[in-house]
Amino acid sequence: MFSFISILQYQQELSQNTTSCREAVQHYLERIESGKRLNAFTEVYSKEAMERAAQLDQQRKDGLPARKLHGVVIAIKDVLCYKDHTVTAASRILKDFTSVYTSTAVQRLLDEDAIIIGSCNCDEFAMGSTNENSVYGNVLNALDETKVPGGSSGGSAVAVQAGLCMASLGSDTGGSVRQPADFCGITGFKPSYGRISRYGLIAYASSFDQVGIFGTAIEDIDLLLKVMSGPDAFDSTALQNTLPEYSLAMVPDKRYRVAYFPEALEHPSLDKEIRHSIYHTLEQLRAAGNPVSAVSFNLLDYVVPAYYVLTTAEASSNLSRYDGIRFGYRTPAGTYDDLGGFYKKTRSEGFGKEVQRRIMLGTFVLSAGYYDAYFHKALQVRRMLVNKTMDLFREYDVLVLPTSPVTAFPIGDKSGDPIAVYLSDIYTVFANLTGIPGIALPLYRHSNGMPFGLQAMANKEDDVTLLQFSKYIMGNYRLNQ
Repeated sequence: MFSFISILQYQQELSQNTTSCREAVQHYLERIESGKRLNAFTEVYSKEAMERAAQLDQQRKDGLPARKLHGVVIAIKDVLCYKDHTVTAASRILKDFTSVYTSTAVQRLLDEDAIIIGSCNCDEFAMGSTNENSVYGNVLNALDETKVPGGSSGGSAVAVQAGLCMASLGSDTGGSVRQPADFCGITGFKPSYGRISRYGLIAYASSFDQVGIFGTAIEDIDLLLKVMSGPDAFDSTALQNTLPEYSLAMVPDKRYRVAYFPEALEHPSLDKEIRHSIYHTLEQLRAAGNPVSAVSFNLLDYVVPAYYVLTTAEASSNLSRYDGIRFGYRTPAGTYDDLGGFYKKTRSEGFGKEVQRRIMLGTFVLSAGYYDAYFHKALQVRRMLVNKTMDLFREYDVLVLPTSPVTAFPIGDKSGDPIAVYLSDIYTVFANLTGIPGIALPLYRHSNGMPFGLQAMANKEDDVTLLQFSKYIMGNYRLNQ
């Protein structure tokens, strides 16, 4: 019977002929079918995945060298373009839209012989923290189907959590990879801004968006990151430097200078068990010889307002292209009187309530008379955060925070209070505002039975240190399982 532990283990079994790509794909297709109620996938590429698996198996029989992701079964979020496949951002406005090109991130996976098994459900246009804002319906948390999986990349998280693929891609604008990873008990990694090209990623907020990775092993995430990173002629924001080949090679006696914000761990919104568990881990790190310091941070209450002012402003601009003229949903003829009415009807019917809310908020903060009061002030806060971050990482290697103030909550529990959902992003938006890498590590189990983890961040472009620290943590401090 097929089982998966890590990409390395799987590829060793392939080389020893104790399993095959066809067996792996068949296993995951059966798992997807049996877990259909979870609603993790918007589309499953069953036929082409099996055909690709057969091709790869034949290549091994013919003695051809295996590429880095030979036979690795990966799911992608429904915001990543894949030529000749439907991409909708879980929105009615893009119903049945077929991509005419492949995103750089997906293409680089394919170039290394990965198998894309399907497209995953998400919050509409990646706007949400619960995966309740999808035209395809809610995604269910496989550990407790009455609970949300987190969002916006909830489908991608559940695909890994429930064993429906080996790894998956999501997108992270303000925590949309790390928070669902936290709720689902898996690892979720948001690279430095620009580490993975955004070409072919449907934009929510362009200066915040980043392709992220879900997995169960740090080594798998490291491998996928190496494959997808690097310069891209189609994305001017892509970083030009590449990652070292052996980035997870550990120095045996290495110690990490660890910082944490006491204002974050003492925040009244933070669950007491989460607070206690993280403090306990910090004490263990200190006892093991890692310098651990509390660093005062007086801007915590500004990060969420600044984030939502800036991201909604960018969303207002980015989503203006969805007008019913060039592609996607169009309101039926005869339901409008003029061009203005056509635009209004199309966008009102095509966009869900949460997307409409954010477009209107973004349009408001950019409007005459309010630009200086809101948008300009938010930019100033962002600059202050960037400066503080640069100062912080001159003295420390990693910053430790909670990922979410709570564990996964019941479906519908916060659907009537969008502000409460926005405020729950308090610990994750910092990384997106400053462009630094962040990771959610599944370390703990709450007394309510749900998982939660530790969030770690490193300096911008220092993804290697963050992954090394993550491997160190996961190898030594996995608690309460």
